[in-house]
Amino acid sequence: MAGVGASMKSDAGAVEPGAEGRALLKMSELAERSGVSAGTIRYYLREGLLGGGEDVVRTSRNMAYYPPEYVERIALIKRLQEERFMPLRVIRGALREDPERVRALIELEDRILERALTSAGDHSRVSRTAVQARYGVPRNVLERLAEIGVLTPSQRGYDNDDVKIIEAIANFRAGGYDETLGFTVYDTLRYRKALEPLVEEEASALLERLAGEVDVERAMEIVAAGAEPLRELIGAMHSKLLLAALRHHR
Repeated sequence: MAGVGASMKSDAGAVEPGAEGRALLKMSELAERSGVSAGTIRYYLREGLLGGGEDVVRTSRNMAYYPPEYVERIALIKRLQEERFMPLRVIRGALREDPERVRALIELEDRILERALTSAGDHSRVSRTAVQARYGVPRNVLERLAEIGVLTPSQRGYDNDDVKIIEAIANFRAGGYDETLGFTVYDTLRYRKALEPLVEEEASALLERLAGEVDVERAMEIVAAGAEPLRELIGAMHSKLLLAALRHHR
């Protein structure tokens, strides 16, 4: 142990092993930089969340030094816990498999959500009055669609996707799909229920194939470029399947 101690020198509270040429941190320093208590860090170590401990340099029974990379790793663990509500056993499995991919996945998810929230911001919303005047959908229909969660208006009105849904419903009604024939807003729930598992599978496939494979900006471009073709694909496949179903019923 004396040899290890001799190969280290103090540098602003950190130590630098001559063999590796990088600064290591005391437990107190690691706790301060990561914002996590020493007890929590020791728990992470015991649970294997910080790797196998190969990078930890022990100079005595009660003294050890830790790599600075642990600061970022701990931040990632806390983020997965607090923002994605992942249990530690799931986090451990993900980090053991590929921690860099997990980090890339989070970054991509955050950027997609950030862009979606920006595009759906209040500055781009259309007021309820303007929507009613433009599409002629009765107010009670719009209110019922909001009650069942198909539309999500804010105090300043509807976002772009809401407007497209309202436009589609207006076109349905103009074509005869109205209450006199038994068509109601609750018919939209059939489509939402069918789309939910499809969208979940799509999101998983997108993130799995893009995260860590291309940089975030390129991944965002790919996601954006696929939005309109995907709408056209779903519409065309729906028409084809509906025609086949009608033939079957005949």
